[in-house]
Amino acid sequence: MTDLPETDTPPRLAETYAEAEDALLSRWPETRLEPSLERITELLDVLGNPQTGYPMVHLTGTNGKTSTSRMIDTLLRGLDLRTGRFTSPHVETMNERISVDGEPLTDEEFVAAFNDVAPYLALVDAEADHPLSFFETIVAMAYARFAEAPVDVAVVEVGMGGSWDATNVADGAVAVVLPISVDHAKYLGDSPGVIAVEKAGIIKPGAVAVLAQQEPDVAAVLLERIGEVGATAVREGLDFGVITRVPAVGGQVVSLQGLRARYDELFIPLYGAHQAQNAAVALAAVEAFVGGSEVLDDELVRAAFAQVSSPGRLEIVRTGPTIVLDAAHNPHGAEATAAALEDSFTLDPLIGVIGVMGDKDAEGLLAAFEPHLEHVVITQNSTERAMPAAELAEVAIEVYGEDRVTVEPRLADAIDLAAGLAEAQSGSSIGAGGVLVTGSVVTVGEARAMLKRRGR
Repeated sequence: MTDLPETDTPPRLAETYAEAEDALLSRWPETRLEPSLERITELLDVLGNPQTGYPMVHLTGTNGKTSTSRMIDTLLRGLDLRTGRFTSPHVETMNERISVDGEPLTDEEFVAAFNDVAPYLALVDAEADHPLSFFETIVAMAYARFAEAPVDVAVVEVGMGGSWDATNVADGAVAVVLPISVDHAKYLGDSPGVIAVEKAGIIKPGAVAVLAQQEPDVAAVLLERIGEVGATAVREGLDFGVITRVPAVGGQVVSLQGLRARYDELFIPLYGAHQAQNAAVALAAVEAFVGGSEVLDDELVRAAFAQVSSPGRLEIVRTGPTIVLDAAHNPHGAEATAAALEDSFTLDPLIGVIGVMGDKDAEGLLAAFEPHLEHVVITQNSTERAMPAAELAEVAIEVYGEDRVTVEPRLADAIDLAAGLAEAQSGSSIGAGGVLVTGSVVTVGEARAMLKRRGR
């Protein structure tokens, strides 16, 4: 344990979830980055290094991390292993980020997790050039909670990047690298190959690296890192992958080739080819974690995939008209969502409700959806990071034309307007129209909460 100076300032403990949330939000935001693992290392040191008490499956990549981590979690629990899962960002509430045995912490458990680390925050702040951030603090909360549970394995999604991400103070026995494309260009770089250098940092000596299909320059970077640290690579398309997939009511039916066996006709209640690929990666990650020559029981795999969920990822939250929520927030994610809409949905017309963050490639995202949306209602979420609706509308008009764009800054009103357009333009096909709410995890989370309050 590191020696830290005493302080006369009493620790700020929380009595309620709202107080814990406020204390976390008062820290440096997730988007204010100062690349260093020193602060999180020191905090975990004074906590007794809880992250060393269990093995970990660590995930990075541009899109698909949360869905894949939820699949891995479900498969591991099917093996009677107690799991901890850390994902970010949250869709609706902050305690979604930390789950034990597949269930997010209750408000009371979240408060307790915060209070476990709160006494040490000011001490570490006093020693560092910059205070602990929101993200560093909640990572420490997760790692400490997993040790307290205790869990048999942690499934941990990076917040951003890899090497300098706060989660990377722990070493994953399995490192999962999902498809890498451009996102967070301001922080990570403006090309997939450059971004891959940062994301490759989660691959540690002796680990098994499970690689989704990548662009050639990305694959070269990852394989170089694997060789440097003495890890082992298993690659989608060579060692595992999707054999077949057929869209089905409520999801899709897939056949997957794992590392040691083939699993046929698995029902996955998620839409899109990208989710089938995520499932193949998740299966390979669990096989790699189990190790040896053990073949996973076919019925276990079948049962696990059948119960997977991923809120806010092509999630149908209302019918009449159908309202679909999807957290796509960059062009790569929007292209995957658009392809899934094409093969799994028959919504005509489809009206988009789009609100993005100010630091995102709004034009690229809008362009990916353009062939699939009859009309877009441009809006914004409630955060300071949101791109103002009027500014986003200017971009949308360039892509869609003025007659296909309406501006409604209030999200609730934007959804109501889009639902009305979907119904009015359905013509004789009663109920055939639909609404897609997308552009940001925050936009989707606020829409989801609002629609739940309305009783969907």
